[in-house]
Amino acid sequence: MAGRYILALDQGTSGSTALVVDAEGVVRARGYAEMPQHYPQPGWVEHDAEAIWSTTVEAAASALARAGLQGRDVAAVGITNQRETTLVWDRSTGAPLHRAIVWQCRRTANACDRLRAAGHEPLVRARTGLVLDAYFSGTKIAWLLEHVPDARRRAARGELAFGTVDSWLLWKLTGGRVHATDVSNASRTLCLNLATVEWDDEMCALLGVPREMLPAVVDSAGPCGETVDLGWLPAGVPIAGIAGDQQAALFGQACFAAGAAKNTYGTGCFALLNTGERAVPSAHGLLTTIAWRIRGRTTYALEGAVFIAGAAVQWLRDGLGIVQTAAETDALARSVPDTDGVYFVPAFVGLGAPYWDQHARGTIVGLTRGTTRAHVTRAALEAIAYQSRDVLDAMAADAKATLGDLKVDGGAAANDFLCQFQADVLDAPVVRPAVIETTALGAAYLAGVGSGLWRSVSAIAERHAVERRFTPSRDAGARTDGYAGWRRAVERARGWVL
Repeated sequence: MAGRYILALDQGTSGSTALVVDAEGVVRARGYAEMPQHYPQPGWVEHDAEAIWSTTVEAAASALARAGLQGRDVAAVGITNQRETTLVWDRSTGAPLHRAIVWQCRRTANACDRLRAAGHEPLVRARTGLVLDAYFSGTKIAWLLEHVPDARRRAARGELAFGTVDSWLLWKLTGGRVHATDVSNASRTLCLNLATVEWDDEMCALLGVPREMLPAVVDSAGPCGETVDLGWLPAGVPIAGIAGDQQAALFGQACFAAGAAKNTYGTGCFALLNTGERAVPSAHGLLTTIAWRIRGRTTYALEGAVFIAGAAVQWLRDGLGIVQTAAETDALARSVPDTDGVYFVPAFVGLGAPYWDQHARGTIVGLTRGTTRAHVTRAALEAIAYQSRDVLDAMAADAKATLGDLKVDGGAAANDFLCQFQADVLDAPVVRPAVIETTALGAAYLAGVGSGLWRSVSAIAERHAVERRFTPSRDAGARTDGYAGWRRAVERARGWVL
């Protein structure tokens, strides 16, 4: 092995992050590059495919430079990514067919409604563990094939390649030699059979997705390709770990045992519960998904997906201008004793689990002349915690167990007010790790195991460090009343009509 460092590439919705992690599991350096968002119509969200790549390169080069390393010092690369975001490109030239359609995009909501009305959702749920929602990749692929001239014919002839962001980065890193995705990302497409862990012909036919354009499905840990000479990385570096961002965070939080749970506070908010080698069907609006597959053994998870979490704080900053930075929301929220009856339901792109309401819209209720920016800011942070309780309550019901400590990570987990309020609302301890960027850390861990730098996941568990533990402090009455008000506000958001 030429190097002793792992380069983890974390391509997210708002930007691209890279971590350099040493053989002891210590983060040596970080690089970041923000990425522009495109909103061509209300409810539509796109990314430029080449910007996905260029910001990844920028972040990686920055991390290596800050660590004082060169590309030859890298033993392996790990990839984690925004999951359902959909790209299609030309196999011969590598040119993107269209901007990437982002996981938040709602343009295929009506197509999902039609499939549901035709009675297909029970089959979709049974085969894929998912629901018919515009969130997932399958209907996005179909939209591109229908709306880009000649795309469907070219796809059927094998001229086009589909991929989630991991596939796109793998293609670019290997100079177009490898077209693959890992099992965790594949399980978010509506096209993968959870039981066989293979592409499902009936699902592909239902959605109108030609098998010819789908990538190979590989394990989450283990070499799946090698870099070409990229300048900042030499040829021959193995790409040895891939997982969707939320599964990578579960791995990075060392949630290796069935029953372990984490919640990631990023652009969206995602709670995952490790269910071991059993795919647990949900009766409470959650998703059954693949956490990872290592050496051919598949680990499953239950997931609650909240579409808007940290993005609500970004909206306060960029849309309303009532805060200058996300960091100031902590003190601002604490400056008032409560929200004075204000509830903020950030259903900007509909509601995810457990509601799955594609047509709900963002709503702020309870406003009075005395409402201040502090009240609205506090309501935004409380909404993140309330949405998390929605999915964690559903998770406990599906798992038929009381959840213990909740491990938290992601950018918003640095907010002490949010973590404390989350503990209060759940009436359960919230545990914050020393490294809150566990999505990238999970990719590094997977690559370390996949490349042989670490022999087993037990070596990773020994390295997992806790920074702070938040314990519940509010009385039961306040906890119950506040959540009851939240549920009433959600019904207002779901009753929205033009």
